[in-house]
Amino acid sequence: MARIVMKFGGTSVADLDRIRNVAKHVKREIDAGHQVAVVVSAMSGKTNELVNWTKEASPMHDAREYDAVVASGEQVTSGLLAITLQSMGVDARSWQGWQIPIETDNAHGAARIKSINGAALVERFEIGQVAVIAGFQGIGPDNRIATLGRGGSDTSAVAIAASVGADRCDIYTDVDGVYTTDPRIEPKAQRLAKISFEEMLEMASLGAKVLQVRSVEMGMVHGVRMFVRSSFTDPDAIDSSEGAVPEGTLICNEDEIVEQQVVTGIAYAKDEAQISLRRVSDKPGVSAAIFGPLSDANINVDMIVQNVSEDGSKTDMTFTVPNTDLDRATEVLEKSLDSIGYEILQSDPGMVKVSVIGIGMRSHAGVAATAFKCLADKGINIRAITTSEIKISILIDEEYAELAVRSLHAVYGLGAD
Repeated sequence: MARIVMKFGGTSVADLDRIRNVAKHVKREIDAGHQVAVVVSAMSGKTNELVNWTKEASPMHDAREYDAVVASGEQVTSGLLAITLQSMGVDARSWQGWQIPIETDNAHGAARIKSINGAALVERFEIGQVAVIAGFQGIGPDNRIATLGRGGSDTSAVAIAASVGADRCDIYTDVDGVYTTDPRIEPKAQRLAKISFEEMLEMASLGAKVLQVRSVEMGMVHGVRMFVRSSFTDPDAIDSSEGAVPEGTLICNEDEIVEQQVVTGIAYAKDEAQISLRRVSDKPGVSAAIFGPLSDANINVDMIVQNVSEDGSKTDMTFTVPNTDLDRATEVLEKSLDSIGYEILQSDPGMVKVSVIGIGMRSHAGVAATAFKCLADKGINIRAITTSEIKISILIDEEYAELAVRSLHAVYGLGAD
């Protein structure tokens, strides 16, 4: 018997028919003898509707009341799923975040989980009851509902799994696992049976939409094995007996992956913009003068590359920001001209960051050279390069994004035969 936390996203609970399908998935695990808790998102589109109503009511709304409104979507779903399970003969009870309790900080709208007392949930496990938990929410130190922001339900599920010592946290979504790259771009992309936390963290932060970064971080920190599965698979066609291997992708510690490929996948992030500051005085504090004001303006900076002149007196600083922040970033830098001391500010929107990811890079040479030669052979110019222990990120013009992804996917042998 295993203890499992099952999480279902908005598309999985979009209407009553899909909620009934989710209930069948839950009952399948119960019938197999497992202890189960379920975390649900709001029905697809409902959170956006609630957010829009809040903004229409008052553009300058109170963040605490915003949370009271938007958290109601998950409350509805949890109640409906509990009712559906009860109608199928499954002992189930809905729980809101404050009832467990999931304790958060006071950052309403983007709260972070501080602690979860899983004792009450464990008691329900022992009597065979399914806890159906509203994701995305907890209770702040002001004793009011606090929502967790983007990816909050995934984060709730992983945190609850950690608090009750779950064997696995199954993330049910509209895809059947994590692929070597986006199948919409490369039809030969293959579903991965296993991927390490570190690789998944890189893929999630670099554009893969399967999981949110926060949930992967929490899984890695607390050692919660995560399993990405499709909620649209026929529940009756799945074997949940002990020892059966479920279909999907397991996200786990590196030591669980016996055969480590050099490259695991190719990720990409569109809508990047490049900013270059030319002939900046190379002196102590210049980087702080550039990136401090950008940080104060909440502008995320990535792919920083610096080139120093031969005499060491001047430097060129190149970096990327999201396209949506380009105008604000240039405005901030223009206001900081005197403190930075650059001669020319250049900006190019419409960039794409393509990344080669794999824990096998640690022990294999030539991975970067293969990528550079591959792109050169296709006539793709590289604007900037950054690397880490398990990742190479390359900035290119957006028009070459699909060609680059397909070419890199093929050169590392990731495609299906």
